[in-house]
Amino acid sequence: MSEYNIAVIRGDGIGPEVIEEGLKVLNFISKNSNISFSFVEFDWGSDYYFKNGFMMPDDGLNQLLNFDSIYLGAVGHPELQDHITLNGLLLPIRRKFDQYVCERPSTLYQGVTSPLKGYKAGEIDFVVIRENTEGEYANIGGFQYFGDSNEIGIQTGVFTKRGCERVINYAFQLARKRGNKKLVTSVTKSNAQGYGMVVWDRAFDNIARNYPDIKTESLLVDAACMDFIRKPEVFDVVVASNLFGDILTDIGAIITGSMGLAPSGNIDPSRNFPSMFEPVHGSAPDIIDQGVSNPLATIFSGAMMLDHLGESSSSKIIQSAVEQLIKEGNILTKDLGGTSSTSKVGDSVVDYIKDLY
Repeated sequence: MSEYNIAVIRGDGIGPEVIEEGLKVLNFISKNSNISFSFVEFDWGSDYYFKNGFMMPDDGLNQLLNFDSIYLGAVGHPELQDHITLNGLLLPIRRKFDQYVCERPSTLYQGVTSPLKGYKAGEIDFVVIRENTEGEYANIGGFQYFGDSNEIGIQTGVFTKRGCERVINYAFQLARKRGNKKLVTSVTKSNAQGYGMVVWDRAFDNIARNYPDIKTESLLVDAACMDFIRKPEVFDVVVASNLFGDILTDIGAIITGSMGLAPSGNIDPSRNFPSMFEPVHGSAPDIIDQGVSNPLATIFSGAMMLDHLGESSSSKIIQSAVEQLIKEGNILTKDLGGTSSTSKVGDSVVDYIKDLY
């Protein structure tokens, strides 16, 4: 029996309701396999901030340290500026636990229609590896004359050789593992950002020499955004800085049908610290408590978590069940053209899993 301690942070907006469905699926997997989960919930997020003045307690990171993984719903509130929610919870977790890889797959599944004309299931299938601990989100800088007419804000991007090379190396390893096109695309802007992005480019060239079996290309971020729309079928593994990866993965989610299908993993490949798995869609305050949010990205994220924990067979069962549900198309939420509720979709995923055992 494999036993895992999982920290659960439902968070804000639709986070609690989609996590509920994710836990429903994981609990069913536990009952029908040699996997045991101990879920410990933390009520951190925007509501916690309104009560206490911070998104999580001072010792919050220490409380999470000994968990095997973290399962997160969403963070964000319309009454709070994003820098409060991001810097109060998400970014500290990513940095403290050295989750330097943000892995975000984008796949066009059978039964889903891309807004891009003419694409069939499987023709869009790539993964963006986003550097997750430094780059443009390092949050180094400051204000001068704050609130004055001469207000100045300085924001510094941080690109270290070590930080760039390790995430790029992960991308090459993934391309070799996927074995599809065996292509790694680097996203840069070194023509305009002549210091930090040059470190990135040099790191990419250095790592590429170790993978003669993997094809490479380097695209400026504006060209990459264009090609995600113009010819997404050519991509395999894309590696990008924190900001560029964030932008590109939203495009990837939309061209494959819905933000509600986009999972992610914030990963420490060394496994010295817990990794964190979450849907990409955010807190979606416009649909809170309506029962229409799509839980599939959260369920997919749970499958990614299982795979990271070494439970690949259970991960594949969840993945297959969700793909079958999408393919048949009878029970889907509004974003995918259906009329089913969040809980009904979660129940149906469990039913499909039953058929796979």
